Amino acid sequence: MANKPNILIVYTGGTIGMIKDYKSNALKAFDFSRIIDKIPELEQLDCEIESISFEEPIDSSNMNTDYYIHIVEIIEANYTNFDGFVILTGSDTMSYTSSAISFMIENLQKPIIFTGSQLPIGDLRTDAKENLITSIEIAASRRNNKPIISEVCLYFEYKLYRANRTTKISAEQFEAFASKNYPALAESGVHLNFNENVLLKFIPVDQQLIIRKKLVTDVVILKLFPGITEMVVAAILNIKNLKGVVLETYGAGNAPNKPWFLDLIRKAIQDKIKIVNVTQCSGGSVILGHYDTSVGLKSIGVISGIDMTTESAIAKLMYLLSEDLTDKSFKNYFQKSLRGEISEK
Repeated sequence: MANKPNILIVYTGGTIGMIKDYKSNALKAFDFSRIIDKIPELEQLDCEIESISFEEPIDSSNMNTDYYIHIVEIIEANYTNFDGFVILTGSDTMSYTSSAISFMIENLQKPIIFTGSQLPIGDLRTDAKENLITSIEIAASRRNNKPIISEVCLYFEYKLYRANRTTKISAEQFEAFASKNYPALAESGVHLNFNENVLLKFIPVDQQLIIRKKLVTDVVILKLFPGITEMVVAAILNIKNLKGVVLETYGAGNAPNKPWFLDLIRKAIQDKIKIVNVTQCSGGSVILGHYDTSVGLKSIGVISGIDMTTESAIAKLMYLLSEDLTDKSFKNYFQKSLRGEISEK
C-alpha cells in the first residue's frame, strides 16, 4: 500500500489565518500547528499535514517580490519531502502572487494550491474551512501514484483555477475569483470532479526542478482612460530606469491613435522599454490590427498579451526582463504559453 501523501501548508498571512478573540473582539493570528484542533475534519483526509508560517504574517496589501522569493524558497527547501503544497495568502493580491510563483518555478511536478478566505477561520459563517479542506484534498489527489495536479492553482468557493488565469472580482462575495478566458480545472460538489483535458501535462520525472528568484521590478501598469493626457503618459514612460510597461487598453487592444500618444510609445520602445498590451475587459483577447485604433500600436512594436490577465502579464514581464533576451526572443516568449497563462493560436 502506498504511503499517504505529505502536504505542507504555508501560511503567509491574510484573513484565513485570523481568529477572533471573543473577549476583546480583536482578530489575532491563528497557530497553524494546531490546525487539527480547529478543523478536526482534516483527520478524515487521507494525507499527512504539516505547516510552516511566516515569522511575521503579512497583510496581502504589503505583498511584494521579496515575499514571492520567500514563498518559493520554502517550497524549494521542502520540495523533496512533500507531495503537495497549500499556500495561504490574503485574497486581495492572491492572483498577482500565484501568477508570479507559476513563472518562478519551472518543471513543476507537484501541486501548489493557493487559497484563502473572505471571513476569518473562527467566524461562524466562514468560507475558510471549506477552502482549506478542499485545497488540501486537491493537493493530495493522486492517480496511478502520480499527482492529478502538477501546476500552480488557486482554489476558492468550490472551483479550482489555473492561478495565472485568475482575477479577483469581488471583495464581498465568497465567489471572489474568476477565470474568464480559461475553464475551471476542477469543481467541488458532492464529488470532486477534475476537468482533466484542460490540465497542464505532467512534466517527465527526469526534468529537474528550476527555481528562478530574479525578478525585475522596474515595471508599471498604465491603464488608459478617456481624457488621459500627454503629460500623464509622458511622466509614466519617463520614469527613471523603467524597463517594462503593461498597457491596459480598451476592448480588443485599442488605444488613442493620436500622434502624441503613438510618438511617446514609439520613443519608449526605441529606448528599450518593453511594452505589452492587455485588455481592460475581464474577458476576451487583444487582437492588434483588428481595429484602426490598434494598427499603430502593432506597427511600432507593441507586444500583444493576447488573452493574458493583467496580473499574469506583470508577473511574466518581471520574469522575462530578468532573462538576457533579444527583442525577438522576448516577444516570442511573451506570446508563448510557458505555464498555461496564454492561449496560443
